[in-house]
Amino acid sequence: MKTRQNTDIPRIFNISESAHRIHNPITLDKLATLGAALRMEPGTQVLDLGSGSGEMLCTWARDHAVSGTGIDLSQLFTQQATQRAIELGVADRVKFIHGDAAGYVSDDKVGVAACVGATWIGGGVAGTIELLARSLRPGGIMLIGEPFWRQLPATEDIAKNCLAHSVSDFLILPELLASFGRLGYDVVEMVLADQDGWDRYEAAKWLTMRRWLDANPNDAFAKEVRAALTTEPVRYATFTREYVGWGVFALMERPNSAVAR
Repeated sequence: MKTRQNTDIPRIFNISESAHRIHNPITLDKLATLGAALRMEPGTQVLDLGSGSGEMLCTWARDHAVSGTGIDLSQLFTQQATQRAIELGVADRVKFIHGDAAGYVSDDKVGVAACVGATWIGGGVAGTIELLARSLRPGGIMLIGEPFWRQLPATEDIAKNCLAHSVSDFLILPELLASFGRLGYDVVEMVLADQDGWDRYEAAKWLTMRRWLDANPNDAFAKEVRAALTTEPVRYATFTREYVGWGVFALMERPNSAVAR
């Protein structure tokens, strides 16, 4: 199935995360932990919706001899993913598509179907699970990367400073785990980001933005990048770092809960 083409992600992300290998708070070590925890057989096919710069697919192809396809809306990140596959010697086993992953269904059923940190693709967790299930073979594993509240914000303003629209956008961890069960899935593994992982994801943006500003002082977008660099360190340390958790959750469909796909 072809993806619905869109232009790209907002420019601020292409700038601020242009030096990132992983576009979420999981670290390289934790990504490796997750890959080992899934016990994937060599030759397993992996689908990654919102694949970013391809680090997950590329390193797992190298370390676990899996194959797969990644789809991402950022043209820059997709180019970086393709280059990363060449660097790691796995370009014959993974491919990356620039496009909108919303509605993407694999022609062949896969052993692992993932959406790690981009559940907006399916309109939220439930919709993303429904979408991924259409590509997953029976007995396969689904990966959902999702934020949760480490502590529940006392006000809507706090939630918005955590870059949520409202407190109701996220659940606390036990409620998030329970929600997967209500959707008919067992949680069979999880790897959670820690504060160091959050720091690496967020703080790495600041140097990238500063260097971009130094190199592009007359760009029409410089004012927006300058505003982000000025406010983001304090906002992040005050709100996101204290209130927001993040994890990747491995799910398997419970027997007798399957619906026609």
